[in-house]
Amino acid sequence: MFSSLGNSLHRLRTAGSLTVAQFRQRKLRLSLAIIGIALAVLAITLLAGTGIGVLETGEQQFDAAERDLWVTAGETRITSAGGGGFENTLYDSRNLSTELESNEEISNAIPLAFDTVYVRSNQSGSFNTFIATGTPQGGPAVHVTDGDQIQGDPHYANGTYDGEMTNEVLIDEETARELNVSVGDSINIGGSLAAAREHEFTIVGMTPTFEQMLGTPTVTMPLSELHEVTGTTQTEPATFITITVEDGTTVEAVQRDLQETYPEYKIRTNQEQLSAILQEQVLLLAAAGVLVFLALSAGIALTLSLLSLVIHQQRQTFGALTAQGISSSFLIATVIGQGLIIGTLGGGIGVLLTPLAVTVLNHLAAVIVGFDGLVQTAPWIYVGSLGIAIVIGTVAAAIAGWKISRTPPLELLQ
Repeated sequence: MFSSLGNSLHRLRTAGSLTVAQFRQRKLRLSLAIIGIALAVLAITLLAGTGIGVLETGEQQFDAAERDLWVTAGETRITSAGGGGFENTLYDSRNLSTELESNEEISNAIPLAFDTVYVRSNQSGSFNTFIATGTPQGGPAVHVTDGDQIQGDPHYANGTYDGEMTNEVLIDEETARELNVSVGDSINIGGSLAAAREHEFTIVGMTPTFEQMLGTPTVTMPLSELHEVTGTTQTEPATFITITVEDGTTVEAVQRDLQETYPEYKIRTNQEQLSAILQEQVLLLAAAGVLVFLALSAGIALTLSLLSLVIHQQRQTFGALTAQGISSSFLIATVIGQGLIIGTLGGGIGVLLTPLAVTVLNHLAAVIVGFDGLVQTAPWIYVGSLGIAIVIGTVAAAIAGWKISRTPPLELLQ
């Protein structure tokens, strides 16, 4: 038994020595295989990290809104109009929010509307489209980093829209850069070019709240004034109504009661609302899954092709070894050793490059779409990706080794 074990160990050491020797002699092709594995691992880690980041960023944004329930008129659809946002499908929002607030279990019910508007500053000269956010109040839900809050919503005047307009607006840093404006400057805003020329607003503060929520530059104004400049005072549309329940009240119980009272609306918790938004992006999620599959498939195909080429270049060496009586299992073990080295090195490089790539992508995402930390990784992503790389290298090498072992020695020596 010990003799058999010693022989096995000796064969493994010999196979390992041959593997290292072949690796040194075929540096270029083996390096290309390592690069292929590294790129495949990098694609997998980044795509998986993006999926995790989207979910966690969404949860963080909903939690930061400090709301318990979300009322919508059906599905919450994302629109690409004007750079992004949500569709306004909930009508008569002011009356509905007042009715909801009369419930003793509800602290407040606030309608929020997102609409595409034309905006122009004296510095920019021409009109550009932005997403405008309409809210009946500022408060802690709208975080102002510079300047002042908007002063309520007096223009609504109990639904008459006869109150004086504040003509005040909050903007974010990205909007300020695009329009070349700051706190104290004036801008024109309207749902049409004609309306925009007639309505001038003063920038009273800076807020990142809705830019972070929507991932696009925004202007924020009193809800009634948004309805006024977009010509929607008759229907008072909103994207959703956010509800905060009273302290000590069970959110789920309030949700059930409201759903029974208002069956025509969807009453969702933070997590349910996030899920509803993501379900509308099923094609996007499916595309991400396809990209992961393609990255994995490309890595396998590239590694298999390169290993087959490398082993083909070693055919005379393997043929000579076979002619000397070396077994097929020894040859396969030698090739598997090469695959194991390639998979380990390629996977390790891909994992080591991931943090740098994540930093670069997060910077680009922050600049382009306004979200920080959109790509987030986790330990299981690194471990899983490295495991996949090792398996890819080993399996591809085993297949290539099996093919070479099936070839007659004389054919290999030609």
